[in-house]
Amino acid sequence: MQLVDWQVAAATATRLVPPGPRLPLDEAVATVEQLRALAAEADGHVAGYTQLTATTVAPVAVVDRPGWIRSNVDGFRDLLDPLLESLTSSRRTPFGPVTAAIGPRITGAEVGALLAYLGTRVLGQFELLGPAPAEGAPGGRLTLVAPNIVATERTLGVEPHDFRLWVCLHEVTHRTQFAAAPWLHAHVRSLLRDYLTAADLDPAAIMSRLRNALSSLPDVIRGSNDASFIELVQTDDQRAVLDRVTGLMSLLEGHADVVMDGVGPAVVPTVARIRESFEGRRRQAGNPLERFMRRLFGIDMKMKQYAEGARFVRAVVDKVGMAGLNRVWDAPELLPDAAEIRAPERWLARVHPEQLPAVNG
Repeated sequence: MQLVDWQVAAATATRLVPPGPRLPLDEAVATVEQLRALAAEADGHVAGYTQLTATTVAPVAVVDRPGWIRSNVDGFRDLLDPLLESLTSSRRTPFGPVTAAIGPRITGAEVGALLAYLGTRVLGQFELLGPAPAEGAPGGRLTLVAPNIVATERTLGVEPHDFRLWVCLHEVTHRTQFAAAPWLHAHVRSLLRDYLTAADLDPAAIMSRLRNALSSLPDVIRGSNDASFIELVQTDDQRAVLDRVTGLMSLLEGHADVVMDGVGPAVVPTVARIRESFEGRRRQAGNPLERFMRRLFGIDMKMKQYAEGARFVRAVVDKVGMAGLNRVWDAPELLPDAAEIRAPERWLARVHPEQLPAVNG
């Protein structure tokens, strides 16, 4: 049984998402060309700072909001449909004919509404979903969402060239991470599969978790509960997988933030103003709908986790240098988990025991 009607998801998202700032054709073309050029420039800066090298790199795509939505819908469908089909066929899921007919459309509309919300906010993304790459080929695609970049730079009142390079530094860092660690693409997809496989699709169990989540939802909305609604409906097995996912995502995002701050002062003249304005925008609560969505999906909590990732990276580099940090890209077992992200000395003790102080006998 299909659980998500992806056509409904794409149609809903593209209908709900606003088009973004309108630019004259020549300015729109120039913006796309500049973003492509700045992504290429960022490659050299990131490689020099991170000391990471790769023989292949993923392509760059500059898209509008509907283009970002369509790409993500395609990626989700390619990854999720085969797995969900396997799960629903191998487990007891006594959905009635009405639920089987209407449920996927409802779920599709819900997914579409979420994508429409995110489609106005994502500046760039290293896309990992979609078909797995051929052996030796770069996985993923670096995507820059032009209208969101233009809208944000206007809202912040920052210099466009500098802001665009700053964004490219962050996204190119992600591309560099995956290019330097070819195994990482398959590892992320494996974590996503493990997370979905750990789901309990029994309707009674789903309703029980949903009731418990709804009882906690007021605390989430008020901000007195750090868990997102999505986390509240997870199974215990999913939470165990999420711990590994959180460690990885905190590392990836924290590493990218450290690279931006490390490279920025030398190549982005107004980086201090950009960082201050951007962080101020993150801290602002926004309108009631914005606050609701951020708390519902745990976006504020994720920002805290990414800040922890940056602290982890800085702490490790202080102890063992960039080359020592780069051990994380050697193999999956060298990645930090969520506990090690919060306590870098644990990761250092496991991966760099030679750094432990000598014990006099």
